[in-house]
Amino acid sequence: MLCVCVFTALVCGVVYLLYGRGLTATKNIRALLFVFRPGKASDCFTLDACTGWVRHRVRFREGRTCAFTLDARLTRGDVECLLLDRDKRPLLKLTPQSPAGEARLEAGRYFLRWAFQKASGTCVLRWQAGRG
Repeated sequence: MLCVCVFTALVCGVVYLLYGRGLTATKNIRALLFVFRPGKASDCFTLDACTGWVRHRVRFREGRTCAFTLDARLTRGDVECLLLDRDKRPLLKLTPQSPAGEARLEAGRYFLRWAFQKASGTCVLRWQAGRG
């Protein structure tokens, strides 16, 4: 019984550390195909008949204004990307109709929340640190 408790605590600790470093994501997705590739300066999705949401942490090391660009090449459906602060308040909203924006970010952790509605195709979000 003690081994089960220790193992459970160890698994929970590893998941917490991975999520805290932005290496894992929380999601609620229904899809025929869903491939998510997070990166240091971009996120990339390949989707087929995808409905739901994905949220993951990103870290910005310096306080700067960052430019964000959404490249949504969808054959159908819709996508929305929100940049959230640590308290999960929206700072920036990007859609295919409004694909670019800037946000002044302090050093720290933020969340990117993607929402999909019957989306098929590819989506790439790129960000670049600008002036300080």
